[in-house]
Amino acid sequence: MRTITLLIVHCSATPQGVALSFEDCRRDHIRHRGFRDIGYHFYLTRDGEIHRGRPLEKTGAHCLNHNRHSIGICYEGGLDAASCPSDTRTLEQKASLLALLRELKRIFPWALIVGHHDLNPAKACPCFDAEREYRGL
Repeated sequence: MRTITLLIVHCSATPQGVALSFEDCRRDHIRHRGFRDIGYHFYLTRDGEIHRGRPLEKTGAHCLNHNRHSIGICYEGGLDAASCPSDTRTLEQKASLLALLRELKRIFPWALIVGHHDLNPAKACPCFDAEREYRGL
C-alpha cells in the first residue's frame, strides 16, 4: 500500500442544476484528459452516493505534485447557478463525505484532510474550507 499523508477534497466544478454523474466524470477524465481512469478515488453525487473510483493502492490524478501520497475525494458540484464558486454540497453529500473521511482517517490516522485550494491557492476547489471543517477528525 502507498504511504498516504493527505486526504484531498475536491469539487467537480459543476453548476447547480447541472448533473455530472460518476460515469460522466470518468468518461471526461479518460476522453479529454487522457487518464486511464477517473482521477479520483471517490466521487460523491448529489444524492450522497459514494462511488469508488481508482483503487486506493493506485496513484490518483487529481492534485499536481501530491498524487503519490494522497487520496482524492470529489463531490459533484462546487458552482452556483451563475457558475461562481460556492459550497453547493447537499445535506446528503455532507453526511456521506463526513462518513467517508471518518473511515479514511481510521485507515490512515496520520493523514491530513485538506481542500485542493490548500495545496494550490489559485484554485477555489472545493469551494469550502475542508481543513477547518474536518480538523477534529
